[in-house]
Amino acid sequence: MASLDYLDHLARESARFAAVMDTTAPGAPVPTCPDWSADDLLWHLGEVQWFWGTIVRDGVDAQAAGAMKPPRPAHRPGLSEFYQSASRELRAALALVPPETPAWTWADDKSVGFIRRRQAHEALIHRVDAELTAGQRSEMDAALSADGVDEALLVMYGGRAPAWGTFTADEAKTTRIVATDTGDSWFITLGHFAGSDPEDQRSYDEAAIRVADVDDGGQAAATISGTAADLDCWLWGRPPLRALERSGQAEALSAFDAIIARGIN
Repeated sequence: MASLDYLDHLARESARFAAVMDTTAPGAPVPTCPDWSADDLLWHLGEVQWFWGTIVRDGVDAQAAGAMKPPRPAHRPGLSEFYQSASRELRAALALVPPETPAWTWADDKSVGFIRRRQAHEALIHRVDAELTAGQRSEMDAALSADGVDEALLVMYGGRAPAWGTFTADEAKTTRIVATDTGDSWFITLGHFAGSDPEDQRSYDEAAIRVADVDDGGQAAATISGTAADLDCWLWGRPPLRALERSGQAEALSAFDAIIARGIN
């Protein structure tokens, strides 16, 4: 996976999001976020960027940041001002410290580097939401999208099972995901994950995936391919611009689809 300037991507995607929001009616429905209006989407990304900027700048955890959360502005001008301020302050906070700096996150990786990456992708996906709302969709950066596929599979869908749980593989059900424009690929084994998170005591007993550290080119039961952007959108429950190509064992494809259909929380 290519090395990316996440701060540059964060700035670009955040600016594009704001530009689209400026031309979108406050009450316009967001097709990819049921029950949300354009103003709800604007508030959401604003509060997310405010939250992580506070985490990094003030060195606090989620509970402390949550206690400082400002109220939602009542109207579009206030929402736009809040978003612009939160976005600017997030980028400034992330630029001030090296990526290896420790920081609270909900993930195993508790570093500013994780936040840089996560926020670049948060802005990218919500930029897509904004464009779908406005009906003016544009292309996504291929390298960032490929990294988004990697993050979605490994982090959001748990492709690297934590040490506190047990992954039982079904070696007959394997799927290769191929980004046709960047050449990146991921070899995935389906199976079952069970365990209890010692941090929040949440228990898991469900179908899951394991992503190989390196795709060595071995035979897979099924293959799903498309551009990196289309794969990234699909994994995030957003409509791809072009149809994905699917081949191989129907059982492996349907089992993988069932996991993706659960969505990302």
